[in-house]
Amino acid sequence: MSKIVTAPVSPPIAISVREIAPWLVFALLLLAMIYFVGIEEGAFAVFQGMYVHEFVHDGRHLLGFPCH
Repeated sequence: MSKIVTAPVSPPIAISVREIAPWLVFALLLLAMIYFVGIEEGAFAVFQGMYVHEFVHDGRHLLGFPCH
């Protein structure tokens, strides 16, 4: 008969919320910046008017987002 050899299993690594929180905040800020620069216009606008669009207008062109 053949003998089955298994590799030792390591326990899962515990990651605390304190370690994840800065990365979560960074990711949310990055997503908010991408939203305001890339999507905040027209049907998906959170704010009325073109204030946000005009504020980030040059950034839109710099990052390659079309706007007009």
